[in-house]
Formats: sequence, C-alpha cells, structure tokens
Amino acid sequence: MTTNLDPVAVSVFVFFFALVTVLGFIASRWRAPKTMAHIDEWGLGGRNFGTWITWFLVGGDFYTAYTVIAVPALVYAVGAYGFFALPYTIIVYPFVFMVMPLLWKRAKDNGYVTAGDVVFGQYGSRGLELAVALTGVIATMPYIALQLVGMAAVLQALGLTGELPLAVAFVILALYTYSAGLRAPALIAFVKDIMIYIAVIAAVALIPSKLGGYANVFASADAAFKAKGSGNLLLGGNQYVAYATLALGSALAAFMYPHTLTGIFASNSGNTIRKNAVMLPAYTLLLGLLALLGYMGHAAHLNVSSPNQVVPALFQTLFPSWFAGFAFAAIAIGALVPAAVMSIGASNLFTRNFWKAYVNPQVTDAGEAKVAKVTSLIIKIGALLVIAFLPTQFALDLQLLGGIWILQTLPALVFGLYSNWFRAPGLLAGWLVGFCGGTYLVWINGLKPLQAISLGGAPFTVYIGLLALAANVVVAVLVNLVTVPARKPA
Repeated sequence: MTTNLDPVAVSVFVFFFALVTVLGFIASRWRAPKTMAHIDEWGLGGRNFGTWITWFLVGGDFYTAYTVIAVPALVYAVGAYGFFALPYTIIVYPFVFMVMPLLWKRAKDNGYVTAGDVVFGQYGSRGLELAVALTGVIATMPYIALQLVGMAAVLQALGLTGELPLAVAFVILALYTYSAGLRAPALIAFVKDIMIYIAVIAAVALIPSKLGGYANVFASADAAFKAKGSGNLLLGGNQYVAYATLALGSALAAFMYPHTLTGIFASNSGNTIRKNAVMLPAYTLLLGLLALLGYMGHAAHLNVSSPNQVVPALFQTLFPSWFAGFAFAAIAIGALVPAAVMSIGASNLFTRNFWKAYVNPQVTDAGEAKVAKVTSLIIKIGALLVIAFLPTQFALDLQLLGGIWILQTLPALVFGLYSNWFRAPGLLAGWLVGFCGGTYLVWINGLKPLQAISLGGAPFTVYIGLLALAANVVVAVLVNLVTVPARKPA
C-alpha cells in the first residue's frame, strides 16, 4: 500500500469531512429545544428521536469505522472465523425487540439517563450502581480509541502521516459535540451511513470483476491460507463451539454498552425500538458484504504490513483517486459518529452515577449538563492520548476485555425488568466474580477471549465472556438464596 500524498483523494476527503463538520455545528439548531442546559436534551436529544433517526443513529454507533476496517482485516487474517460478526448481529435484534422497549419504558417513566440510573432505581444500591457505571466507562474508553485506529488507517492511506491530522479531526468532533450533544452524531449519521453503503456496494460489485470474479476471489483466499498454514475458507470442526459462543456472547453484550443504550434511551417510544429491531438487520447484510473484502485482499495480492490496511489498500489500488477519497471520507466519518455517542454515553454515566451520586447530590439540571459536556471532552482527549502514546495493541486488548466486562452488567440491568426476586448483594457478588474471573481467564490465555474445556472427550473452546456470565448468574442466585429475608408468618 502506498502512502504518498494523493491530492485528488485528499481534496475529496476534505470536502466531505468539511460537510459533516458544518452539519455538526448546524445540529445545535436542529429541532432545538428551549434550552440545551439539561442532560435529557444534550445527552439524549430530548428523548424524541423517531424511527429513521434512531435507525441511522443506532446503526451509526453499532457499525463503526473500526468495524469497517477490522472485520475485513480479521477475515483476511483468519478466514471464515472472522464472519462471527454476522450471526452475532442477527441474534442481537430479537434480544433488542424483546428487552429494550421494556428498558426504555423504565427509563422514560422514571427519568433515567443511564444504565446506572436504572440499576439504582430498581435495587437502591449505590455499590451496584457504581459497579455498572464504572464497567460502562472503562469498557467504552478503548472502544473510542479504536475509532481512531480506523481513522488513522485511512489518513495513512491518504498520505497524511503523524498525529496532527488525527488530533485536528477529533478537536472538531469535540467542539460540535460539546455544543450540539447527541443531535450532532444523529444528524451526521444520515450522511455517514449513506456514504458507507455506496462505498461497500460499489466495492463488492466492482472489485470482483477486476479480480476475475468471485470464484477467483475464493480460490485465491483458499490458496493464501494454505500457503501460510493458518486460516480457512470455511470453519473447521474444532471452531464451531468457539464461533457460536463468541457470536452469542457478543450479541448479549452489544446493547449493554453505554453508546448503544444511549441510542435506545433517546428513542421516542418503545414501538420505535421494535421497528428498529426489524429494520436494523439491513446493516447485517452490509456487514456480510464488507467482510468479503478480506477475501478480496488475497485475490488482489496486496502488499500490506498489517491486516488493518487491507480495506484502504483495496480502494486505493482498484478505484480512481476521487472514489478512494470518497470511501476514506466515509470510513473517517464512520469514526466520528460512534466516538461522539460513546463519549456522550460515558459522560452521562460519570455525571449521573458518580458526580451526582457522590460529589454534588444537589446539582442542578444545568449543572448536570455542564459536567457531562466537560467530561465528554476529557474522554475524547484521553482516547487521543492512548493512540498517540501507547501501542495500538493496548487498546485492542482492553477492548477485547471490555466486551467480557460489559456482559457482566446484563443480570443487574435486565433481570429486574422481569422479576423482583434478585437483590443487590447477590447481583453485586455475581458481577464481581464475573468481572474478575473473566479478566483472569483472558490473562492466563495470553489475552485471548477463548478458554479450552474438556468434559471427558475432545477439548473444545468457549468464549470466556459466556463462562464469566454463567458464573455471575450462579453466584447471584446462591447469594440471593442466602440473603433473601425470610417471609413473616401470616
């Protein structure tokens, strides 16, 4: 992949980046409320987003710039195993359809802004609230940093090296997010998703024709995997359980993250969420097409130093400069939308479940909004510093752990929607066992998310997040049985 400066591609990139910057600042006047000095308005868009806005917003922060880069990169590196994102994004939507409207109603009826608010309202435990809030923040921080990894990949392909272009992009993001809150990424998501669809559909329609058709694409990928002695065009028999459990665990974790919950809480009704659960699988189709770019990278015989360079290199090699600039702009903008929502979700958690809970319980609505705005700036700066001064692998490892960690908040957040049987001590003990146990298993497995298990026969591997969740639930049940108060005699 060449990293020479391409004036045409850079010009197109700058044009579209400038377009979304203008939209970001216009967003503060889009559906403007009487005041933005309220966390409901700044952090949740007034809880008034309809079906289409929610579709673009949730899709925008669920299918990120790093997804566009990382999914094809994983398929390029390991083959069929990288397609686990497809069943995961199919499984997740029935879960959203059944659970999220109930969670939205609980939040709407009680004025809850975060998962921590929901948990405290249900169980009255500051300890459990803090555990859920801290997990959300630390699981989100590396996720924001990885959006910068996606953006850095396309900036490098454009020939814009160094940290300055990345810093400028995130300063612009920080400014319009500060002023417009969630309305900024919601408005930009329209442009971003349309651009991503155009780029991916053009790629899967035109690239194979330049590489001898899909038959040659798959044959080339198969030959490349056999030559290096790792990776497969199809799943191996020993990968089925790992593939299935990774997909299931990822699906259960996906809507526990603060950024996806922010999109849910910003919806104007439970019916809007149900409609989105029906419509959002269109993004799964897009993701499947996107993953095929990994196989195309082998057929194109790319010269890349990292799998993360495969998608930029394909566009740079096989398309004219103007379209490469367009595609790179789509990917870079695809970093801005989720990064903005992630920073807003994390700052909402800090404001409601730490600042208001422990520092200033009497904080006003305007004070809450101010704290959330400042916190969102600090979070973006922190993510930028991680990418600038720490190895990218650090963010990758933390994000991998983040999925396992955030999954441990599911019992506290979801069980209370259906039953009042569970109590805070049991759920807190379960969270602690799941959080620490999952972290330990990942650590002893060399920071890999899979654990080998043998039940007397051939060993198989299971996603550690699900093992930790199972331990979490078992401990919560046992502690609850011990601590549940005895019924008074009639």
